[in-house]
Amino acid sequence: MSSGWMNDYAGDVSASEAYELLGREPKSQLVDVRTKAEWSFVGVPDLSALGKEAVLAEWQRYPTMEIASDFVAQLERELARRSVGQHDTIVFLCRSGARSLAATQAMIAAGWLGSRNIAAGFEGPANAERHRGLVDGWKAAGLPWVQS
Repeated sequence: MSSGWMNDYAGDVSASEAYELLGREPKSQLVDVRTKAEWSFVGVPDLSALGKEAVLAEWQRYPTMEIASDFVAQLERELARRSVGQHDTIVFLCRSGARSLAATQAMIAAGWLGSRNIAAGFEGPANAERHRGLVDGWKAAGLPWVQS
């Protein structure tokens, strides 16, 4: 990965800002990089009110959590299928913003300069009782999601 990716990085967005971008920009896409297990047991963003569907692309494969070596190539094929270009907005989401930042960096290094990270992810940080989804992130912002 290029060490200069930060030079091209547009910055993190909040979950609410991401949802607004997805509604405003017709070609924008949400890429959920969590694992199949997380999609199944925790839920996925529901973009149906925007006429869209999230791209589900594992950054790491469960249960080994090995980084998917074909992540960029597979995502590029899916984005091409959706007629999305390298300068269109793509927002990346994981549980708390770490894996999605890594995926964002990989896509920027591959020339996808419209890539942005949802800083607090789907569930955000844990609260004092160590529960997620209540402090920050997609769920805490009250954005639509469904159990799959």
